[in-house]
Parts: sequence; structure tokens; C-alpha cells
Amino acid sequence: MPVDLIVPMKPPRLGKSRLRGAVDDALHPALVLALASDTIAAAAGVARRVLVVAGDPDAVASLADFGAEIVDEDGAGDLNAALRRGEALLRADDPDAVLGALQADLPALRPEDLAAALTEAAGRRSFVADWEGTGTTLLLSAPGAPLWPRFGPGSARAHTGTDAIALTLAAPGLRRDVDTAADLAHAEALGLGKRTGALLYEGSAA
Repeated sequence: MPVDLIVPMKPPRLGKSRLRGAVDDALHPALVLALASDTIAAAAGVARRVLVVAGDPDAVASLADFGAEIVDEDGAGDLNAALRRGEALLRADDPDAVLGALQADLPALRPEDLAAALTEAAGRRSFVADWEGTGTTLLLSAPGAPLWPRFGPGSARAHTGTDAIALTLAAPGLRRDVDTAADLAHAEALGLGKRTGALLYEGSAA
């Protein structure tokens, strides 16, 4: 069944505040964009559509090169509101699709991780908890059903409270979101995507 993903994005200059210091401060926006580029490049190999809902569409325009469609968050104000905006746009095109919310900071994501999650979900409302087990990296709706995003502190528990099933697959690249320098080092051990790796090793995400 078709799966369309929504990826919310703050302006890169403002995103990932806890990751500041992992690279030279001048490179911080490029690092945020590299994380998202590797995430989207992997997701676009599996999903039918990847819709980025952006606080600054011009600042993330390069994500279109990796298979993303980009729309303005249009005053959404927070992550869950941005996801609801993306949900409304995608549902207008296909009311019966499975929709997913995917975090933009998964630089070790592999297409096979995401494909395995979709296979396990089998059309059920479900989610993938982050490495620590408290957050959420991927939330999936049932076909044609509401997404009901509850992202924020303790989102894994919050999504369980909305009857979403916690998927059990290992999928290390899908679970390893990057909020801190330690998270980034762990993602590096798992195997970074091309853009994040290039920035860290060569000082460029080209």
C-alpha cells in the first residue's frame, strides 16, 4: 500500500541546539541540513512521497535534490502542528494512504530499515521508538486514518496512549536520532550517510 512521509524541519540555523559544538559553529546549519539530506535520501527510496514541512523553505531547498517535496509550514508554530499541515496536504491528494511522520535527524538511516518497519507495521497505526526508548523517530497511521502526532518529551509513551503499536524491529539506523554530539558519534559508528560523513570528514556536505 502507498506510504507518504512527512518530515518537519526548523530553519537549519535554529535547529538542533543541543548539537551545537559538534562542528564549528559556522558549519552548524550545514550539519543540520546534512542530517536531513541523508534521512530523506534513504526515505525516498522506500516511500511514495516525502513531504518536508519547513519553517524556512528557501533554506532547505536543496532537499528537493534528494527526493523531497517542500512546503512552508505556514505559521504552524510547533512540530505537531507542522505534521498536521503536511497530513492535510497529503490526505487531500490520497485519502486512503498510509501517512508517516519521520524525524529529520537520522543520518544512519538505511532504506532497508524503513522498509522493514513498514513491513512489520502492516498497515497498523504504529511507531518506532528512538534508541533510548522514550522518543519517537517514526509514526505511522493506518490507511486513511488520522496520524495523531504526539511528538515532544515522552512521545513514545504518548503514542502508546493513542493506541499506536510499538514496533519491535532492531533497525538501528532508524532508531538513532541525533540530538547531541554523543548521538552523532553513535550514528557515525553505525555508518553515516554520504552528506553527513562528507561534512564531518571533509568540512563540506557537497
